[in-house]
Amino acid sequence: MKLTHLATESGKSGCPSFFATDRGTYVVQGWRIEDSEALMALAERGLPDHETAVEIPAALVDRIRGLA
Repeated sequence: MKLTHLATESGKSGCPSFFATDRGTYVVQGWRIEDSEALMALAERGLPDHETAVEIPAALVDRIRGLA
């Protein structure tokens, strides 16, 4: 999979970041969620074992929206 860096909230690279792939999908790099309450809520909403969730700041979402 080829990644194209689109946006970040930490300078030119680093975390959190947003990437486009050569498969027509996106990859989000963020902070690992370790809060047990949040993880339980995600599991209750059907997050399968083979998936994960990351946390990103609202400012990165705003930056991503600006790319459209």
